[in-house]
Parts: sequence; structure tokens; C-alpha cells
Amino acid sequence: MPLPFDAELISGALGFIFTLLVFSYLLGDNPLFRIATHIFVGVSSGYIAAAALWQVVIPRLIYPLLSAAATGDIVNPAVIVPLGLTGLGALMLLFPRRSGLGRLPLAFIVGVGAAVTLTGALGGTLIPQTQAAILAFDMEAAAARGVGFVEATANGAIILLGATLTLAYFHFGARQKPDGSIKRLGLIEALAWGGKIFIGAALGAVFAGVYIAALTALVERFASLIRFIFVLLGMSS
Repeated sequence: MPLPFDAELISGALGFIFTLLVFSYLLGDNPLFRIATHIFVGVSSGYIAAAALWQVVIPRLIYPLLSAAATGDIVNPAVIVPLGLTGLGALMLLFPRRSGLGRLPLAFIVGVGAAVTLTGALGGTLIPQTQAAILAFDMEAAAARGVGFVEATANGAIILLGATLTLAYFHFGARQKPDGSIKRLGLIEALAWGGKIFIGAALGAVFAGVYIAALTALVERFASLIRFIFVLLGMSS
């Protein structure tokens, strides 16, 4: 005899319940909303821990150590170093008074994270944006896209002007006046005022994109709730 509730119905019911729990925050902070957030955080933490265990620790640490122990080969230093750093980091939890030993793995993690972030910012943001600003004045490429000379020049000028004024806004060099006040040069201050316009336009566009994404997710959730109610009442398959 088939079960009255299949997996799809159970997942739909859980989604319905947790959606209502999250929406209960509209009435203010309450225990139902905190239960939902605690479950989400716990599930996310458990998933990350399981993924790190089965995709990193076991295949890249445990298996190499077991293989070296079984064959008698020398353990790869690429395994020993992470193992040593992990051991030092564990001392911070097991022996709080020896927490100073955990500074080395923390410094290593912070250094690697900073290097990865800096590389990503340069390769994924700064350099492509610089190239895009330069290519805006490439008339041959603009002609290939069907863009006229005047339009291409205007687009490039706006991009160059926006980049210049925005950088001027973040120029914090200033001189101390005879009255003791510290102000930027008048030219820099004027350019910074123009930079506020471009920054405001950029933040407005970002906010609009985030708002549209959030509104789309909200509509999808309401549609999911309505579909679940229809399925539960047998009005739709």
C-alpha cells in the first residue's frame, strides 16, 4: 500500500511551514522566527562540516596517511603541513591557556584568504573595469557593434568622467587651514561632489537589482505556498 505522503509532499509541507515561520518576523521578533533561523544555521553548519569532512579532510588527509602507513612510503609534506596547522588550531579549543599556539594557523588562513581576495579583486574587478574603460574609446570595436563615433565617444567620456570623479571622492588628502580646520583642496572638493552623483547612481542601480531579486523570491514563495495548498486540497496534481 503506498504511503499517503510522498517525499515531494513532505518537502512541500516543510517549505510551507518554514516560510510561515520566516514571515512571522513581520509581526516582530518571536520564538517561531528564532526557531526557523536556528534550524537554518544548524543545517547550513552541518552541511558545510559534512562537505569539508568528505571532500577535504578524508580524501586529502586521512586517505594519504592511511596509504603511506600501509605501503611504508614517506608521507607527502603537503599532508604533514596542514595536519600540523590543524593540530595547532585544535589546541585553541582543547587548551585555552595555550591559545597562542593557534596564532600560526590563523595567520596562515588570514594570509591565504587575503591573497585570494586581493587576486580576485584585481583579476575580477579592477583590471576588467580598467580594460572596459579603455575599450570604450576603441572606435573599431564600436563600429563592429554598430555604434557610431559620436555615441562611442560620449559613452567613453561618461565612463572616464565617472571613474575620475569617483576616485576623487575617495581622495582623503587634506591640508590644515590657519584656523585649525582640515579641508581638501577646492578642486578636489568639487570633483568629489560630482563623484557623489555617480556613486549615488551606482548604489541606486544596485539597490534596484537587489530589490527586484528579493521581490522575485517573494513572488516565488507565495506561488509555492499557493501550489502546495492546491495540491493538499486535491485541486491540482
